[in-house]
Amino acid sequence: MKIMEKLARKQNNLYGEPPATIAFLGDSVTQGCFELYESGRAIDTVFENKNAYSTRVSEILHMFFPKSHVNIVNCGISGDNAPNGLSRLERDILPFKPDLVIVSYGLNDSGRGEAELEKYITALDGIFKKIKESGAECIFMTENSMNINVSCHITNDRFREIAESSMKTQNDGILEKYFEAAKETARANGVKICDCYAKWKAMINAGVNVTELLANKINHPIRELHWLFAYSLVETMLELT
Repeated sequence: MKIMEKLARKQNNLYGEPPATIAFLGDSVTQGCFELYESGRAIDTVFENKNAYSTRVSEILHMFFPKSHVNIVNCGISGDNAPNGLSRLERDILPFKPDLVIVSYGLNDSGRGEAELEKYITALDGIFKKIKESGAECIFMTENSMNINVSCHITNDRFREIAESSMKTQNDGILEKYFEAAKETARANGVKICDCYAKWKAMINAGVNVTELLANKINHPIRELHWLFAYSLVETMLELT
């Protein structure tokens, strides 16, 4: 059953139909991470699940189907990558028997350079196959761009070093190579694609300084742009009908 069809059936038959479950597998952007700060010698991040795009997806779907309950399982983890996602899929996602799984990786994977691209693709292929075997639908969502320059707002030396590294990954086209390879893998597995990176790239091409649209000026979008992910995902869900 398609996710929108299930929501509509629940809307029209509250007692006779089970609620829909949507699970999210990804990294810090999926989890809902924003600004960075130092905690002793460690680097930590601001966590706000209420502003994560998974929460916004729930709000949009409840606007469409106000009587239809949606279970949201957000399994994004800060610092995660595709191989880790594959290793925890059966523990963190599949026990909830989701109707739809949103998979979104690439930011952390690409930071390891082109040498790790094959591991990324192999892991995504495994994730897509296991989700398909479970009977759930799947959408692969490309992520935002990283910083295209080192923001003048970064005054912390450690954060500037991180920003310089992520800027190189972005501007050298490595992140885009990862997303292009991921989309090919998704198509090969019959997985629907929600290409949000294309929208960020369009902003860059239009002259937008996307660095200033990142809460940490490195790779975490500001809270408002989680709505972009959410609306894009719901549009993709409508295409699944």
